Amino acid sequence: MEQVYYQGDVDVAMEFSEPLLHLRSERKQQILPLASEHVAAGFPSPAEDYIEIGIDLNEQLIRHPASTFFLRVSGHSMTGVGIHNGDLLVVDRSLDARPGHIVVAILDGAFTLKQLVRHRGVLRLEAAHSNYPPLDLARFGDVQIWGVAVHSIHSLNPAQQTSHSTQRLDE
Repeated sequence: MEQVYYQGDVDVAMEFSEPLLHLRSERKQQILPLASEHVAAGFPSPAEDYIEIGIDLNEQLIRHPASTFFLRVSGHSMTGVGIHNGDLLVVDRSLDARPGHIVVAILDGAFTLKQLVRHRGVLRLEAAHSNYPPLDLARFGDVQIWGVAVHSIHSLNPAQQTSHSTQRLDE
């Protein structure tokens, strides 16, 4: 197993030969309960104690199963956009990356997770944290946009953020 690092900050931990998890093209539908009421994030509202419809998370999160991969984030450079150390990313390799997208890129053989930005006519990758400088793509000999991050899944319980059942490469 080859570990890939970028300038001391491992943003996306992967095996070089294959990503941590790949969605099988033959997926089983699993319907989970979905409450028909919205949850109030401001003032409390009367609770409705029933479930009206179901939801399939695969259907909600995965548009292109054959080209969708899951990656575990390792690092803090994207916390400003809500992507945290330990999060599980849903990455779609079939999408065309555009400025503004969060992308998994390979820069001279090293994987990184950043936002693709056009700055003064030049494409670069920017972190969402002030401790990480922008990466001008012209500085690298080999640049590949590996995929577009479409969702980030993270636990709201800090105790669960470090116990993952998927394989993870440590910094």
